[in-house]
Amino acid sequence: MEIIQTSENALSQSEVKAIINAPIEKVDIADWLLNLPDAEYQRCSTKHIGAAISSTYDGQPVSLNVETIGEALMVQHYVATVHQPDYCRMLSLSDAITSTGKTKVQVLWELRVTKIDDNTCEYSNTIHATATPEFFEFMKERNISLEKAHEARQLASDEHNREETPLFAKSIENKALTGKYNQPF
Repeated sequence: MEIIQTSENALSQSEVKAIINAPIEKVDIADWLLNLPDAEYQRCSTKHIGAAISSTYDGQPVSLNVETIGEALMVQHYVATVHQPDYCRMLSLSDAITSTGKTKVQVLWELRVTKIDDNTCEYSNTIHATATPEFFEFMKERNISLEKAHEARQLASDEHNREETPLFAKSIENKALTGKYNQPF
């Protein structure tokens, strides 16, 4: 069940945009994301460790991503609740593994493309991290305030997003123009 993000449970909200030099009619971010090879995912950030595609029991596509965000090793289990050529809404109850233990964080990842002109699009990569009840217990046991957790996650999420978004955009652009991954950035 999705946790709606509020000021009382928000860990981070990060949005970064980048240009895709391809007509919007050729861009299909759902196809790009839900067929993304592990090596291509790794090329898009120094913090990306691995990725794979799976499905839920009822057939919804799942993108499995392993990466570091700040000091946490994150294992994301993104269920594609919406997967269209111009918009993907990916929701994960993610494992966050730190030097002080393991907990759960809800992460909402939204990938969106909008037309600028006949040959150019804008890619938007938006990430919302939300504290779960398990995360609140984790913070309580370690005497960490939500404000401190929010500050650390916001900094780490923004840094991560600024690195991966332009490279995701180039990968999406390459896939739109050539139909292939592993093209020069």
